[in-house]
Amino acid sequence: MLARQRQAVILEEVRRTGAVRVSDLVVRLGVSDMTVRRDLDVLAARGLVEKVYGGATSVVGRSTDEPGFEAKSVRQLPEKEAIAAHAAGLVRPGTAIGLSAGTTTWTLARFLDDIPDLTVVTNSIRVADVLQQSGRTDRTVVLTGGVRTPSDALVGPVAVQALRSLHLDVVFLGVHGMAERSGFTTPNLNESETDRALVDAAGRVVVVADHTKWGTVGISTIAGLDEADVLVTDEGLAEPARAVLGEQVGELVLAHVPGRGEELA
Repeated sequence: MLARQRQAVILEEVRRTGAVRVSDLVVRLGVSDMTVRRDLDVLAARGLVEKVYGGATSVVGRSTDEPGFEAKSVRQLPEKEAIAAHAAGLVRPGTAIGLSAGTTTWTLARFLDDIPDLTVVTNSIRVADVLQQSGRTDRTVVLTGGVRTPSDALVGPVAVQALRSLHLDVVFLGVHGMAERSGFTTPNLNESETDRALVDAAGRVVVVADHTKWGTVGISTIAGLDEADVLVTDEGLAEPARAVLGEQVGELVLAHVPGRGEELA
């Protein structure tokens, strides 16, 4: 298969599913890892895809763009792991916590296996599935109802009503973007209202968002920067952003991504 043919196949798959993995393309195309990566470089240089760790996704643009779960799940994987590991350390046994929908909170759910006697409320089918798979008998998982979004969140009046009567010790909030003026945002209006209900139910709000979310603005604001008691991000966050967030959020935590500092040294 010629390079142009391979690239056409890759582009079609990105447009169809929102994301591709290098390992999957190696098998599908019958070529080497390096060949696939060169093809992705060509497509990225033409502005047709966005390269991410281990693959590529569709190009992100407008404030209403809402990538699917699979597309987002392959972005910033090491950062999400580091953020989730730190955030899990903020969870205490015997508490009631909330997890919003999103790939960072989904990653966090996988780090909660060893914490006993938890009640977890979520509007994410994916997060609920992870929590149920742990098999813990001392865990209660509450899944709100609602209308399903492209990112597998349950949103709308049913979800909001389910959250209004709850009181949660800590809510972990994943966001689409964060910026000085617009705060924490989402590209989905209904999801914004549901996430706001989660924030209102929280005794403490912990936002989990990697550094690439800074400067991204969705159409609707979930909460102002000053409403976050803690923001857990990663060391890739630029110094100007650190200065702004350090003044606005209650506590700014920069999770270390293993190997990242060594690569830069």
